[in-house]
Amino acid sequence: MSEKPTEKFTIEEQLKGLIETLDSYIAQYHGGSVELVEFKDNKVKVHMGGACEECPVSPEIGIRWVAGTIKQFFPEIESIERV
Repeated sequence: MSEKPTEKFTIEEQLKGLIETLDSYIAQYHGGSVELVEFKDNKVKVHMGGACEECPVSPEIGIRWVAGTIKQFFPEIESIERV
């Protein structure tokens, strides 16, 4: 039986890959950034930078979108916090 490609990577490596993809999207379309600060005990801490720091709409919209996307791919994650 062949392995799934994701089985070769740890959850943290997969999470970093997803956040890097989100970062590319946010940078290109919104002028902001997101980076993984910490992943420990199924809890994630991210830093939102660039235009996301002072979003004219709401600083919480970005983190809610990032958190929702992370939870979609990693339902076992207990919390996503902006630091």
